[in-house]
Amino acid sequence: MTRTITKDAKRLVIKIGSALLTNNGSGLDRAAIDGWVEQINQLLVAGKEIVLVSSGSVAEGIVRLGWKQRPETIHELQAAAAVGQMGLIQTYESSFQRFDRLTAQILLDHDDLASRQRYLNARSALQTLISLNVIPIVNENDTVVTDEIRFGDNDSLAALVANLIDADLLVILTDKDGLYSANPDVNSDATLISEAMASDTSLDALAGGSASGLGRGGMVTKLQAARLAERSGCSTVIVGGSNNNIISAVADGENVGTLLTASQQPIAARKQWLAGHLQAKGQLLLDAGAVKVLTGQGRSLLAVGVTDVVGHFTRGELVSCVDSDGQEIARGLVNYNSDEARRIKGQSTEAIADILGYLEDDELIHRDNMVINS
Repeated sequence: MTRTITKDAKRLVIKIGSALLTNNGSGLDRAAIDGWVEQINQLLVAGKEIVLVSSGSVAEGIVRLGWKQRPETIHELQAAAAVGQMGLIQTYESSFQRFDRLTAQILLDHDDLASRQRYLNARSALQTLISLNVIPIVNENDTVVTDEIRFGDNDSLAALVANLIDADLLVILTDKDGLYSANPDVNSDATLISEAMASDTSLDALAGGSASGLGRGGMVTKLQAARLAERSGCSTVIVGGSNNNIISAVADGENVGTLLTASQQPIAARKQWLAGHLQAKGQLLLDAGAVKVLTGQGRSLLAVGVTDVVGHFTRGELVSCVDSDGQEIARGLVNYNSDEARRIKGQSTEAIADILGYLEDDELIHRDNMVINS
């Protein structure tokens, strides 16, 4: 039976783990990378949008440096990441160039997504690259990261990237075919779990740690990643990356790996998060025309419809939108800080660049980052 969720997904985040990329520690598996890249290119030709989250920099660096095992000290891990990242990105770039595809390197750490302003900056950069048909290749910034700010594993990073870009599907390629009812390495009766809800806590007892020693993840982190992705309504497929044409099979809706479904649609989940989990940092007072287009037409908020700005806020923070009577009609993530908003209130979009000297976004609040009060 065809999986509609995976077949219909337009925007995908594909995560490839260290054990796959380095052929269990023997250096980058360039033949395997070429195979995945070819499949990704086919998806791009078919109109899909792809962001690639790739592990492997530390593992490749360990091989290049001639070390026999993963080091434990932060400075050695940082050195390995710096050495390995060069080979990793060079390999991807040359592989995608076979199809005249441009790639971009994106290195993130936890602070980049904890800060609302940097979160929006990262989101804007990724969205722009996607619109330019450039394939973003994301990795954790292991060269400067510390234990206090690391994501913990690239499974979590991939899930947060899926949240960041409102992805429809997260595909985690691993060295197992999916989530099993028991450890298939020691139990011959173990069966592959084809589909479950990401929120199903009974799955936790079935997951174990990382067996390869090359990465920090394991099936536990993949379950956690699926639940992180679910926050924005994104479903997850955990699947064996070494299987033939596996990315194409997932995109074609074939019943492969383990599908962990989200409980709600992406936009609904994002709106719920905006409405219930963030505190408003300021207010935008709207004229009657802006109130009408927001409540009646579901459009974005433009600066021309704002009559006053109250409070202090930075780009990316939540603000409340109120009418002339002080009644909140909407709330959303603002694209300009309070000082900028005061300067451009009541002005047309065309005038923003002249007033500020730059144009971050056409909208003061985009409709996808806004929830209307019912």
